[in-house]
Amino acid sequence: MDFNFSDDQEQLRDAVRKWVDKGYGFEHRRGLVKAGGFSREAYGELAGLGLTGLYVAEEHGGMAMGPVDAMVALEELGRGIVLEPLGQTLIASGVLSGYADAALKGTWLPRIAGGEALVVLAYQERAARYRLDVCAAHAKKTGDGWSVSGHKSVVPAGDQADAFLVPATIDGKIALFLVERAASGVAARGYATQDGSRAAEVVFQDAAAALVTVDGLAALEHGVDIGIAALCAEAVGTIDKTMEITAEYLNTRKQFGVVISSFQALRHRMADMKMQQELARSMSYYATLKLNAPADERRRAMARAKYQLGQSMRFVGQNSVQLHGGIGVTDEYVGSHYFKRLTQMEMQFGDTLHHLGEVSARMQDKAGVFA
Repeated sequence: MDFNFSDDQEQLRDAVRKWVDKGYGFEHRRGLVKAGGFSREAYGELAGLGLTGLYVAEEHGGMAMGPVDAMVALEELGRGIVLEPLGQTLIASGVLSGYADAALKGTWLPRIAGGEALVVLAYQERAARYRLDVCAAHAKKTGDGWSVSGHKSVVPAGDQADAFLVPATIDGKIALFLVERAASGVAARGYATQDGSRAAEVVFQDAAAALVTVDGLAALEHGVDIGIAALCAEAVGTIDKTMEITAEYLNTRKQFGVVISSFQALRHRMADMKMQQELARSMSYYATLKLNAPADERRRAMARAKYQLGQSMRFVGQNSVQLHGGIGVTDEYVGSHYFKRLTQMEMQFGDTLHHLGEVSARMQDKAGVFA
């Protein structure tokens, strides 16, 4: 079996890395954070690279690529801690492609692929605590269509998105709907998150909606798993850059007339961080390769991957700060922003403790990663 990346994938990596290095530097990112944490212009540049169409079929104007291609791109975006939520675009593309009818696909997928429409998943509720089967939002039939009512929290770029994928119950069963932000009855209150990106509380009050699928829980689980795999890949890129920043600091900072990278205790700490970096990378690969597996197998794999990534993100981020000392938490220093991003990613799509419970609950007679 060949585990090397293809020439096309390496070219994709190179193109995204060049865009990050030249068009999304640290000072540019700080400016975007101060401006609100989301840039439609930057999102349009991602679309220009073809990234918003990675999961969209060619008939709808997309690239028709797969999970490995998305992983390659997201690793590079993670290196630049890019604020614009490409992972949400992959979720919307994957869910609509797999569950929506032809009319809904024809309306939205070309717009998503071209970067004209940002569609995000609005699923979190205050009482759910990461559980996907807990949903207080509800939907009802209204003539030829549907309306949705409910409150969704921490919706990525929720006050900037053009539409939402919203789980809501019909007679006690979860269905999935698409609701436009401009629809009557939709109110979004945006705010900055800890890592500088943007989220919103979104309230739906009898908002007009298009039904994506009545099998909403299966579609939601699939969408969240796409999000977990994307987040794992992005985290690997963020960890890689954090390691580079930390190594550069240790090779520059001097104490007692010598660079502190010569201190054995600090070299051991970096070695431990390197172990966590490679564990994160291997489990990100595992998540990506299991993304198209049957649902039960896929769900087990994502829980395992997110648990390990959570451990690695916390370990690398916190140790990087400790190795830097006081400068590691100052806003002016780039390293602090990588630490904040790693800390926030650890809690997205279920924190480490939640996924440890998921791994335990899904344990089979034959335990182990490849069971």
